[in-house]
Amino acid sequence: MSEISGGEIIARMLQREGVEKVFGIIDGTYFGFYSSLHRLGIDIVTPRHESCAAHMAGAYARLTGRLGVCMASNGPGVANLLPGLVVEQAEGNRVLAITSARRPGIMYPDRGGAYQCFDQSGVIGRIGKWSAAVSAFERVPELTRKALRKSWEGRPGVVHLDVPENIMNGKVKAEVAYWSPGQYRNAEPLAPTTDQVAKAAALLVQARAPMIHAGSGVIHAGAFDALRRVAELLQAPVTTSWAARGVLPETSPLAIPMPHVKLNHKVRNEADVVLVVGSRLGETDWWGKPPYWRPAAEQQTIQVDADPDMIGLNKPADLPIVADARRFLEALAAELELRSNGIDSAGRQGRVAAYAKTMREDREGWDKALADMAAPMHPAHIGAVCQELFPEDSVLVADGGNATIWAMFYHRVTVPNTVLSTFKFGMLGAGMAQAVGAAMARPGKPVCCIIGDGAFGFQPQEVETAVRNKAQVIYVVLCDKQWGMVKMNQQFMLRPFKTMIFKHLDPDETIKTDLGEIAFDKLGQSMGAYGERVSDPQQLKPALQRALASGGCAVIHVDVDPVKHMWAPGLIHFKKMHEEPKG
Repeated sequence: MSEISGGEIIARMLQREGVEKVFGIIDGTYFGFYSSLHRLGIDIVTPRHESCAAHMAGAYARLTGRLGVCMASNGPGVANLLPGLVVEQAEGNRVLAITSARRPGIMYPDRGGAYQCFDQSGVIGRIGKWSAAVSAFERVPELTRKALRKSWEGRPGVVHLDVPENIMNGKVKAEVAYWSPGQYRNAEPLAPTTDQVAKAAALLVQARAPMIHAGSGVIHAGAFDALRRVAELLQAPVTTSWAARGVLPETSPLAIPMPHVKLNHKVRNEADVVLVVGSRLGETDWWGKPPYWRPAAEQQTIQVDADPDMIGLNKPADLPIVADARRFLEALAAELELRSNGIDSAGRQGRVAAYAKTMREDREGWDKALADMAAPMHPAHIGAVCQELFPEDSVLVADGGNATIWAMFYHRVTVPNTVLSTFKFGMLGAGMAQAVGAAMARPGKPVCCIIGDGAFGFQPQEVETAVRNKAQVIYVVLCDKQWGMVKMNQQFMLRPFKTMIFKHLDPDETIKTDLGEIAFDKLGQSMGAYGERVSDPQQLKPALQRALASGGCAVIHVDVDPVKHMWAPGLIHFKKMHEEPKG
């Protein structure tokens, strides 16, 4: 029997879970934890802000399929962590937060006036999947096991373990039994029944116009090949949530990318049978309701999700299946191969060909903007040039309001699981840290972060984190010196007719939407990154080539036309998405 701290017990349990990286700022309140991580060879990635630790852990989890772990110190450290945890829970990323707390004698409940003390477990329990405070050294193994079990249970999200600093750091003579993960949680993905697979196959084979809608569950299950096989066997078009873009490469004739918003509505209204995999059909999916989807009475829905709470959440499921997306799709593909003679492939191919024609016409319309060579440049150039220069399997991080829209409309996702943003939460600044987490998850590949100047200003210090950790993140900052999406809304509220005629208002006609000058290239240089500023679209490609050739972090300040930037494509659909469907 030897002396051991509570923090070391947690570190050793994480090691058995295969954890290789932990994100967080070091602090004496959990020295017993992070010093043990260091000793065990688990890499500690330290950002400049705790919320960024959560975003790094979330990005790392989504891109690797592993558990993302972040840490924060009691009081202000946990308070700073909270915004990140809110976002990662909303985005559905598997994040375990380990935090220190004041000693049990003065908190839970607060004795009154305790320093750096608040109900950390209670607050995170309300915003995450699960949270618990350790009350005694003897309970550290048990509650850590429960936290890990909850992490891998159902829909991915945030779980939290709060450990008093005296338990985290204090050493006790104890003999600790370390269990393997398979001894305290289900290590096998949930499988569907044979009958469920057969019923789903029958509905899809007999359908006149089947379609598939895929969400993030396909990413977490790594079900990309199985999804492609099912789509090709059925010759069924595939729509996705914004967060699941590219689960079927957008080079596939069956892919209906999200930027083609009207076409997505058309496909969903024409389908008589829908296979929904790993999606809760939330607001950005238009709730699965008319007029954006066919009425439920006219459309049979097969819904597959690992979390039973997601079944029939917003759209009734005619065939509900609680199962892992990959296990289900693999089983369905095998069943469809046996029934392939009954599939009307020719008729379905004709339908898909008509959709392809619409997509070509959409793209031709959007690409007209690329002929605009004025300076400051049209923002359409950024996504197109980044697509050309970065490796096909590079991760694209999009952050900001209009900046994200421009990136999404001018970037095709050809490799699954290569797009990150906060599609469910729209959190400005998160991309700064997501990009670093992506570089940690995919070492050796440059990461492209297309970000607005407003969003960059939320967490600019993470450039230094990227530099220090040798993360090859290329931040491409679209600078229009305004809160563009807010300004557009104000213009229509204040002077709608003038806005429609002149496309913009005079500076004194909007309220506090303009920003001052920040030389983002020089800001990046001040932290050790490569920096360059461009305004002419002809300068963009060589500037990005030099940034990539630098081999490290870079910040490219791109001056974009503020009026053109404000009129991002598809804004009317974004506005309508916020309205309750009337069908």
